Amino acid sequence: MHLLIVESPSKAKTLKKYLGPGYEVLASYGHVRDLLPKTGSVDTANEFAMKYEVIERNAKHVEAIARAVKKADEVLIATDPDREGEAIAWHLAEILRERKLLAKKPVKRVVFHEITERAVKDAIAHPRDIAMELVNAQQARRALDYLVGFNLSPLLWKKISPGLSAGRVQSPALRLICEREEEIERFVPREYWTIHLDSHQGRQKFGARLTQFQGEKIQQFSIENEARQQEVVEALTHAANGTVTVAKVEKKRKQRSPAAPFTTSTLQQEAVRKLGFSAERAMRTAQQLYEGVDIGGGAVGLITYMRTDSVNLAQEAIAEIRGYIAKQFSRDYLPTQAVTYANKAKNAQEAHEAIRPTSIARTPDSLKDHLGADQFKLYEMIWKRALACQMAPAQLDTVAADLAAGKAGMFRATGQTIAFDGFLAVYHEDADEPSEDEEEAKLPPLKEGESLPVDAIRGEQHFTQPPPRYSEASLVKTLEEYGIGRPSTYANIISTLLYERDNIGAYALLDKKRFKPTAMGRLVNCFLTQHFDHYVDYGFTAQMEDELDDVSNGARAWVPVMHDFWDGFATQLSVKDKVERGCPVNEACPKCGKPLLLQASKRGLFVGCSGYPDCDYTRPFGDAASEDNGRVLGTDPDTGKPITLLNGRYGWYVQLGEQEEGSKAKPRRASWPKDRPTETADLDTALLLLSLPREVGTHPETGKPIVANIGRFGPYLLHNDKFKSIPKAYDVYTVDLKQALEILALPPGRRGAAADPGRELGKHPADGAPVVVKDGRYGPYVQHGKINATLPKDFKPESITLAEALDLIAAKAAKGPAEKKTTRKAPAKAASKTEKAPAKKAATTRKTAAKK
Repeated sequence: MHLLIVESPSKAKTLKKYLGPGYEVLASYGHVRDLLPKTGSVDTANEFAMKYEVIERNAKHVEAIARAVKKADEVLIATDPDREGEAIAWHLAEILRERKLLAKKPVKRVVFHEITERAVKDAIAHPRDIAMELVNAQQARRALDYLVGFNLSPLLWKKISPGLSAGRVQSPALRLICEREEEIERFVPREYWTIHLDSHQGRQKFGARLTQFQGEKIQQFSIENEARQQEVVEALTHAANGTVTVAKVEKKRKQRSPAAPFTTSTLQQEAVRKLGFSAERAMRTAQQLYEGVDIGGGAVGLITYMRTDSVNLAQEAIAEIRGYIAKQFSRDYLPTQAVTYANKAKNAQEAHEAIRPTSIARTPDSLKDHLGADQFKLYEMIWKRALACQMAPAQLDTVAADLAAGKAGMFRATGQTIAFDGFLAVYHEDADEPSEDEEEAKLPPLKEGESLPVDAIRGEQHFTQPPPRYSEASLVKTLEEYGIGRPSTYANIISTLLYERDNIGAYALLDKKRFKPTAMGRLVNCFLTQHFDHYVDYGFTAQMEDELDDVSNGARAWVPVMHDFWDGFATQLSVKDKVERGCPVNEACPKCGKPLLLQASKRGLFVGCSGYPDCDYTRPFGDAASEDNGRVLGTDPDTGKPITLLNGRYGWYVQLGEQEEGSKAKPRRASWPKDRPTETADLDTALLLLSLPREVGTHPETGKPIVANIGRFGPYLLHNDKFKSIPKAYDVYTVDLKQALEILALPPGRRGAAADPGRELGKHPADGAPVVVKDGRYGPYVQHGKINATLPKDFKPESITLAEALDLIAAKAAKGPAEKKTTRKAPAKAASKTEKAPAKKAATTRKTAAKK
């Protein structure tokens, strides 16, 4: 019997179907060993020897594998085809060797990049040994992350606040976000004006922009204020005298080539931009497509391995794609030769393939009924990109016309039309979308010397804009450009930055899908860049990635790489006790003249004197600094009164208007949610908070109003002088009368959760049964029949859609029922003599009663 070990149970089911009864296929459920979670697990004095232990949650799976090995004739390990997968294979082999289960049994590594019957059987027919250079690269990475985390995190606990963490790759990513925020804060807007001509030919209107005035080329800041703009417009209007002349017409044909097939990085970027996914959601969905989906007749892998930085395609895949193009499109869409792409990423693993469908013949439409909403969207994007990459370039006709306003100035009108759509018939990359000007400027046929009417000459005011905050897509792109981390780690980096630490909060948050550092994130970044600048430097982090790649390629040994890092890092750590608490703010204490530091306390951040305890000067930081006056968020559109964010004895709150002099009535107020940083406070959120309490409607039986509000114990409904908690599946700000009646009908219980009927999202397409979102004992979840799927942290119960719920339910169904835990009763302890006497007496009493 052959034993094949893979990482995930869903993959195991698919492979078992392919290989038949001669193979036993078991899953390791990911990593099986990790470093002991304590100091000294990487022995820096002994060539970085590492102390491992079996991961507790996977111990039962390791035991199942060990039992199966005893019966097996051959052991094949088919974990994922990357460094992590290679390391898991090595750890499994080491565990089995330590248990002396491999004395006379061969252990081989099996690698495939797609889960199709052909690829799997071909890989099993050509096994290899475990690649120790890949294992060592992963061990070095794990040791580096451990040494940074286990040394910097305690320093942050001591010098800033307990519960903080620092990471080798996470910290440079946080630095990017913080430095961009500092750029935005330093930015000073600058005014400038552009001058535009509105004209028409026949019924077709078009516009042009001023490029020359009085013989000088117009630059961005040539016209800096309204007065100058007015002078220029008047001069041009007078010189044109109602008409402009077509001075020159230029026509060019441009060629636009298709983008390369997806890598991990570009897949994440496009999924964020086009589909609105998070990087983590994109990778989770891609994993499902790779491991296999039942499309009728059993599960099959639909895409190749999704952790890759290569843009190569297998020759058979290229041949299949070109065959599909030849069959479905005219010959103009098929290039004479296959299109090839070169990697831009440093140290790309060329042995891997790009992400592509396992068969281009499986069109998205043919799979739509078998895929969840997220699966379909992502598969369609991958399929179209792979198809488009082998299609002919698009041909674009561009036209530029210069229009003279007498001798005073020259306007330029531009336009673009598609002469041949080529790959654009299938796929538009965001970067390939026409600009706004190009879309609006479809020009009429213009001839040199032709006169055209002037409909208007006008100026438009502009202000320079600060650099935008990073989105998930742009952060991933920047990390890749710097060489920080690897694409497979980006989703984890982002989730770590957004992780809500107890009583501390996250280091960054997403504000309108853009990263904004929190005050704590900025303090941590300030501390690290102040005292460990070299180790959170972009160049240094990228250099470490290059060295790890050298290890994986066999060009360097991993222990010398570790020494190069540790020797300098340990020296820096040796002065950690001299490091001041907090971070300098480049100000002197007004009391004693010593430097001021930004510091953290249980109440939040504050600025304090570095001379403490000799000097006790402190002041609040950020929003709290303006506590007395408050921070005006905007004006209420109904009353015209200002809405202010204030900090009181019970925490932050928003207030409508001011308390009138001599009046005992307090202004309307609402508490600011504790889970929302005050840095993100805006008018829209304040208006929403101040909308409570609100009347939902009138109860049809009692005729009394139902009011929704938030109280000391959370959201509730008030009806007939009785309170009813609102389950998490409902939103207190949007709950309607029908939903309110459902909540009021719930029997008494824990916030109504025990008998929560849930909010119906729609019907399941398979059987028409309702899909509902509920509030359960362990948090919100979605339910279909007997299947319950817990909502991940990035899903909100009040905003989840039916499509998202169907994906979660499908993923839960694929895992199968949860394993029941059997609790063994502890053996009864031997009773003492003092315990036996009452029992004996009781027995005697029972017998006497029976006789009577």
